[in-house]
Amino acid sequence: MTTQAATRTVARPPARSTGERPAGVPPRFRHWGLLLLIGWAAQVAVRLWLAAGQTMPVATPDEAGYLFAARVLTGGPEADMSYGTVYRGGYALLLLPAFWIADEPITVYRICLVINALISAALLPLAYLMLRRMRLPHGWSYAVGHVTALLPSVVFYAEFVLTDAVLPVAVFGWLLLTHAWLTAPPETSRARVTLYGASAAMVVAYVYASHTRGVILIVVQAGLMAAAVLFRWRDRRTTGIAAAALAAVAGAGALLNAHLLPRLYPGGDNNLGGNLERRLTSLDGYGWVLSLGTGQVWYQIVATGGIAGIGLITVAVLAVRRGTAPRLRALALAVLATIAGIAFATSAALPVEWRIGNYVYGRYLACVTPVLFAVGAAVLLRATLRTVLWAAAATVTLAVLTASVVQWYAGDLLSRYTYTRFDFPETSFLTWNWTEFHLWRATLAGLVLLGLAVFTARLPGHSRAALVVMLVTVNLAAVTTATTQISRPLVQGLTSYTDLRDKTDLEAQRSIALDWNVPWTVRLAQFYWAWDSKGTLFDARWTPAPRNVDLVVLAWPKGVPAEQTWRDAPDGWRIVDSRRTPEGDWVAWRSPSAPQQDPEHTFSLWRGDPPRHPGRR
Repeated sequence: MTTQAATRTVARPPARSTGERPAGVPPRFRHWGLLLLIGWAAQVAVRLWLAAGQTMPVATPDEAGYLFAARVLTGGPEADMSYGTVYRGGYALLLLPAFWIADEPITVYRICLVINALISAALLPLAYLMLRRMRLPHGWSYAVGHVTALLPSVVFYAEFVLTDAVLPVAVFGWLLLTHAWLTAPPETSRARVTLYGASAAMVVAYVYASHTRGVILIVVQAGLMAAAVLFRWRDRRTTGIAAAALAAVAGAGALLNAHLLPRLYPGGDNNLGGNLERRLTSLDGYGWVLSLGTGQVWYQIVATGGIAGIGLITVAVLAVRRGTAPRLRALALAVLATIAGIAFATSAALPVEWRIGNYVYGRYLACVTPVLFAVGAAVLLRATLRTVLWAAAATVTLAVLTASVVQWYAGDLLSRYTYTRFDFPETSFLTWNWTEFHLWRATLAGLVLLGLAVFTARLPGHSRAALVVMLVTVNLAAVTTATTQISRPLVQGLTSYTDLRDKTDLEAQRSIALDWNVPWTVRLAQFYWAWDSKGTLFDARWTPAPRNVDLVVLAWPKGVPAEQTWRDAPDGWRIVDSRRTPEGDWVAWRSPSAPQQDPEHTFSLWRGDPPRHPGRR
């Protein structure tokens, strides 16, 4: 540019509001930014509508662990969850506003679901950005971004107070930031490159503070940073700042979790690290790890109608193809390492629970599924017919092979072990069965959907629009049936089995002790209803029930009168409720010094929550 031309450019008057675009603003930025904002709001609305029936934690013990962690962080009472899985505090930090706003369990819980929805819906703009980087046009990036954000694994778990509501967003954000850090062009300022690297590192560290799956991401991120220095993609100073950010946030997360551990797990945890060590030091253990990890990969392929399978094949090809740019190859290898690490590490640590979900499970890899789905959808829309057919054939082969491994290892256990509806939101829909698991029927249904997607994408005329409509319809149908068939029945059932609000003044009560022999689903629900009470455990087989508490809940053996569950009950203690339920049988005893129930006060105490029927709230 000549000096005169440069001068004329600088001297040009500012753009007017009559339609000229201000300097430095990309074309259509404001237009697509507004559409993304509207789309995000719509995604939030969908999540809130589906979660409207959720009033208590039913995905136990996970939900209870995060809720009680947040309660402790706001100065609330402790709850004894000893000998269970440790639930970390990073996610609980996001829930703190709910505890600042409200002090009643149902209100707190529902605000937590609003927080989930606000964060989970952010998957739309993130997916849009990734699809734009894969050179999909603005419109189709926006449309496929909506499809990705509506994946059942994304929306369904946002109906519960679980890290799974925010981990897909965190993983998506980490990949986008890491891609920007690795591939930023030479003219990008050092400050911006440093920001990309440090931000990616902090996201990974936050995931580590929120869930043990974050350990895998830290290892992968450390490998990427080492490769960046080794191959001189990034200088040591920039990478060093990113490493310092990673260490600082991860260290803060470790301190947070160390603070929570004695307050929620005073008796210790369930020693998942011991499981990991045993599995990785024996041949039988390796068989368990490889087979169960393969089952997790199978689930991702089938649950997305094969599209995540196409994404997985595409990432694998990028990782090994000779012509792939080195930095892109490193990122593809990072994605594969993340998938393998999560699948096999979680399988190694998993205790034997005599449930089908031990062998085929989708939740652990659900944080990576949207990434694979977005890549697979981009291939369907952009690649040549030959490439699409090749990727689809490879996906079919992979689905059949992984299903065969599951069948070989699990065998008849897939029909004999316990079927938990919560574990199978997508495959239940695909087989239209919420009481049994069918491996090959689900495999066939997922591959049929893949065939329909490939066929629809190649129709003459508006094939892309038809594909988007089909995928949105399938996703919404799957998550809606999961809500009506799984979420709401779980809430209705557990509420009727455990709700004591009409029997004793739980708000004024300050302490509750539960017998270890009461099933854990009932125990945690009782801790939840007794929101302002410190919860402790004891084993009635060996330890007398404590007398310095307001309420004691004991297991109720078959054939034993409720009055005989505490034969040496102190004077004045009386039974306030006893129930035999599918979840377990229990009897609640109240101290004579505990606050008595005031029927006229109950309505205002619980914020106007009307009775469901006489005698029950």
